[in-house]
Amino acid sequence: MKLKNLLLEKRSNILSKWFDKIIESYPADSTNFIKNQKNRFSNPVGSRISEGIGGLFDVLLESSDPETIYSFLDEIIRMRAVQDFSPSQAVSFIFALKKVLRETMEKEIRELALFDELALLESRIDDLALLSFDVFVKCRERIYELKAEEVKRTTFRLLQRANLVCEVQEDLDADSVLTKKNIKG
Repeated sequence: MKLKNLLLEKRSNILSKWFDKIIESYPADSTNFIKNQKNRFSNPVGSRISEGIGGLFDVLLESSDPETIYSFLDEIIRMRAVQDFSPSQAVSFIFALKKVLRETMEKEIRELALFDELALLESRIDDLALLSFDVFVKCRERIYELKAEEVKRTTFRLLQRANLVCEVQEDLDADSVLTKKNIKG
């Protein structure tokens, strides 16, 4: 595969440009910090993105198991799901790779007639985008579940403080429930 060798040769350049495209989706005041701060503890966003796209790029070149793909996507998408990104904005970084590949290797693709190989790679990128949307939805669902649980806990605590909650015996068997129902009825 000629394209694969070319991609491996230009890996660092492609990843650098892809990283820059992703960072452009963040607010201007955050962009410089994310781009320039190299300490992974001071800049977990930049670190996660960098590690995640490196893994995704390698996965695209090799046939890899779905769990590996999912773990790299989850690393980036989970972070973007808690930020103020719409679903399309959160997963758009996957499509940015197509643009980076075409810009970076336009000349070689034309000269070596790698259109078929590029089309196959872009199809894999599209599949990755669909999977990333699934990951995003799962992350957002979990966020909403956590928020709902917190509201329930807070409400229960407030009711307890107001002495509006009483203990209910939960180990009633079916016979006693039926008996009580008959007595009331």
